[in-house]
Amino acid sequence: MSLHEDSIALLRQMVRIPALSGKEEAVAACVGAALDAWGIPYGNVGGNILALNRRFDPGKPTLALDAHLDTVPVNNGYTRDPFDSGNDPDIIYGLGSNDDGGSVVSMIAAFRHFFEREMPVNLLLSLVREEEVAGPHGARWLYSAEGPLGRDWPMPKWVIVGEPTGMNAATSERGLLVLDGEAQGVSGHAARGEGVNALYIALDDIAALRAHRFGRISPRMGEVHLNVTQISAGTAHNVIPDRCRFVVDIRPTEQYTNEEILEELQALCRSTLTARNLANRSSATAAGSPLQRTAEALGLECYSSPTTSDWMRIPVDAVKMGPGESARSHKADEFILAREIAQGIDGYIAFIEKFYGNTLE
Repeated sequence: MSLHEDSIALLRQMVRIPALSGKEEAVAACVGAALDAWGIPYGNVGGNILALNRRFDPGKPTLALDAHLDTVPVNNGYTRDPFDSGNDPDIIYGLGSNDDGGSVVSMIAAFRHFFEREMPVNLLLSLVREEEVAGPHGARWLYSAEGPLGRDWPMPKWVIVGEPTGMNAATSERGLLVLDGEAQGVSGHAARGEGVNALYIALDDIAALRAHRFGRISPRMGEVHLNVTQISAGTAHNVIPDRCRFVVDIRPTEQYTNEEILEELQALCRSTLTARNLANRSSATAAGSPLQRTAEALGLECYSSPTTSDWMRIPVDAVKMGPGESARSHKADEFILAREIAQGIDGYIAFIEKFYGNTLE
């Protein structure tokens, strides 16, 4: 069979296998069996699948093809079996077909295409777990000081992050910072106007957050986005609340670290702001990057992605691109088109071939 046919057949197999984050063993075994059948040595490294091109040379820099094996849980909106890819030759249905199975099988096909070639750069195939929950055993571990990249396996100089982008190039993506705010007051009887109303303190702080504008504007992403999305206070209609809790959803740009944003916002508020996680940073392709030059040379649309991915865990130059459409991700009756798989395979091959020249400039 052709690379296109092989890829669609593998994706149909993958869809049949539940691959919830943290439970990717069976789908990793399925992918590993396919690599074995195609004569590609690989390592199962903590549940992540890693492979190097046949002519790997430690003296050359490495380009990684990185996609994730896990899926979100099944939602209640499905009208068909989420683990049945269907019989339509033009459509592959099922949970994970679009996010991120299309990128997985297309990257494997591109890797196979170049596997035996002598190239100016090495290729690393990296199929990771736990992306959907930003878990501790996937990219977060692989790219950490304790992980295998840079020790047992090469640390790539560049990474293509496989996510559904319609094979356009996301050259930046916003991060995610969630803050829990808590205002503290003093309870009292509402009829007598006693106490200090924590709800009013929180409302003043929320007004200050709404009015605030961050000074540094990203040339790619614009302003930092901030929204207060939840609020909770009070125990009874006649009791002044002594606690009010609220949640702030922030989508940072590469102009700020999450720590800087937290510090700037805390200075505005009487409420205590606590970050749930400071690690979900914004990402952007490096200025003058050969990845950027390659995307532009191929006429790809370069845009800023509103969604997060494993890119936030990757400490080297990267770009995000893959087959399928982001709008289908995490929705019921997920699907990807067979022609999108073909587009993904051909697109990755063309990108890698053009990338060679750009690395030598």
